[in-house]
Amino acid sequence: MRDEEIEKLRGVVRDCVSKHLYSSAIFFADKVAAFTADPADIYMQAQALFLGRHYRRAFHLLNASKIVLSDLRFRYLAAKCLEELKEWDQCLSMLGEAKVDDEGNVSDTKDSNVMYLDKDCEDREINISSAICFLRGKAYEALENRAQARLWYKAAIKADPLCYEALECLIENHMLTCQEEANLISSLQFGSEDGWLSSFYSCLIKKYDKENVVEAKFRELENESCKSDQSDTSFFRTLKSNTDLLACKAEYYHQCGEYQKCFDLTYVLLERDLFHLKCTLVHLAAAVELGHSNELYLMACNLVKDYPQMALSWFAVGCYYYCIKKYDQSRRYFSKATSLDGTFPPAWIGYGNAYAAQEEGDQAMSAYRTAARLFPGCHLPTLYIGMECMRTHSYKLAEQFFIQAKSTCPSDPLVYNELGVVAYHMKEYKKAVWWFEKTLALIPTALSEMWESTVVNLAHAYRKLKMYQEAISYYEKALALSTRSVSTYAGLAYTYHLQDDFTTAITYYHKALWLKPDDQFCTEMLSWALIDEKSKGL
Repeated sequence: MRDEEIEKLRGVVRDCVSKHLYSSAIFFADKVAAFTADPADIYMQAQALFLGRHYRRAFHLLNASKIVLSDLRFRYLAAKCLEELKEWDQCLSMLGEAKVDDEGNVSDTKDSNVMYLDKDCEDREINISSAICFLRGKAYEALENRAQARLWYKAAIKADPLCYEALECLIENHMLTCQEEANLISSLQFGSEDGWLSSFYSCLIKKYDKENVVEAKFRELENESCKSDQSDTSFFRTLKSNTDLLACKAEYYHQCGEYQKCFDLTYVLLERDLFHLKCTLVHLAAAVELGHSNELYLMACNLVKDYPQMALSWFAVGCYYYCIKKYDQSRRYFSKATSLDGTFPPAWIGYGNAYAAQEEGDQAMSAYRTAARLFPGCHLPTLYIGMECMRTHSYKLAEQFFIQAKSTCPSDPLVYNELGVVAYHMKEYKKAVWWFEKTLALIPTALSEMWESTVVNLAHAYRKLKMYQEAISYYEKALALSTRSVSTYAGLAYTYHLQDDFTTAITYYHKALWLKPDDQFCTEMLSWALIDEKSKGL
C-alpha cells in the first residue's frame, strides 16, 4: 500500500477517535500497524484500544513492543492500562524507579533532568514527566501510602503547573496544611503567559486571610483593566462569570459564616451548571447551616438519580436527614458515602457529627480520628475531637487537640475560640481573654451573629476578672449582634448586680426572663436583686 493511502487511513483513525467510534478506530489502526510496523502506528493502535476500554489487550500490545521501556509515551500508556486494571504494584513497576524529596523534587530518574519545559509550539502540552509523577501519586494513594502520594502530586504540579489534576488531589484530599499550600503555589514556575493561572490557583487553596486580602485575589482575576493588551483584557473579563471562580468565592463565604450569601451565590450557579460538583458540595453545606431541608431533599433526589455511584450523592441524602434531625438515617447514608469513596472528607466529618449530635462520643471520636488520619491537612477532625473531649470535661486533653488543630491551620478563628472556652473552664480567665481577643482579631469579615457567642464569652471572662466596665462593653456589643440571647441579658444583669446597680440589673433580668420565663438562674437572681434593692432603700 502506498504511503499516501496509509496516511489517509491514519486520518480515518483520528477521525473515528474524535467521533468516539472506537471499534472502527481499533479496526483501522490495527490494519495501519500491520502495514507499517511503525512504533508510532503501534502507539496509535494502543491508544484506540485504551479508549475502547480494551485495557488488557492494549497493555499486551505495548508490552510486546521492544521500545516500551525506552519510550516514555509507551511506558506511560502501559501504566495507564494497569491503572484501569487496578494493578497498582505493576503500574509503579512499569513507571520505573525514582525518588522524590519532601519538596517534590525528583531525582534518580533516567527520563528527564528538566522538570518543567516551556513549550513554544502552538498547541501546548503537559510535560510527560509531570503526567508520570501524577500517575505515581495515584498508584501510591490507591495503595494507601498517602505520604508518598502527597510527594508525587507535589512533584507533578512542580514539573508542570498546567497539571491541574495533581493540585486538585492535594487540595480536595487535604494533603497539605494552609502554609504548605501557599508555599507550593509560590514555588511553581509559571510561564510568562500564565499569570492568570497563578492567581487562579491562589484562589483555590484554603482562604483564612482577611476579607480585603481574599477579595483582592478575586479582583485580580476579575479586573478588566489589569492588562494593557486588549486580548488579555477581554480574556480576564470572561473569568468574571466563570463557574469555578464563583464556586471558590462561595466556598470563602461559607468559611466566613456568611451562609445566606453563600447559598444565594451557589443557587444562581447551579441554575447555570446543575451538576458542578464543587459548587454542589458548598451549596449542600450552606443549606444545612440555614436549615433548608426542602432544597436538600430536591438536591439529594437529583444527585442519586443521576450519580448513584458517587459519594457526593449519598452525602446529600445524609445532609437532608441530618437537617431534619433524623441522625440514625443520616449516619447510614454518610457511612454509605464513605464506603463508595473512602477519601471523601465531608462524609467522614458528617458521619462523626451525626454521632456527636446524639452524644455518642466514642463512635464520633472514631470517625474524627479516621478523618484526621486520612486528611492531615484538614484541621477540622482534630478540632472536633477536642470538642468531644471538652464535652466530657477532659479539658487538658481538649486543649492539646486544639493546639494541634492550630498548628495545622493557624488562621482559623474558631480554633482560638475553643482554646478560650477551654481556658475559661479551667478558670484561667486572663488566658481566656487573650484567646477570645485573638479570635475576634482573626475574623476575616465584619462581626456577624455567628460570632455573638465569642463576644459573650469574652464578656464573661472579663466579669470573672472583675473588670466590669470591659464586660459591660462586650455584652452590649453582643446585643448589637443578637437581641434574643438569654445568656447575654443574664450576664449583663449579673454584672450590674455585682456593681450594686440593682435597678439596671432587675431590668435586664426581666428581659432575660421574657425570652426564657423558666430560666432558673435569672429567676433566683431577680429575687435576690429585688431583696437587695429593698435593703438598699431601707
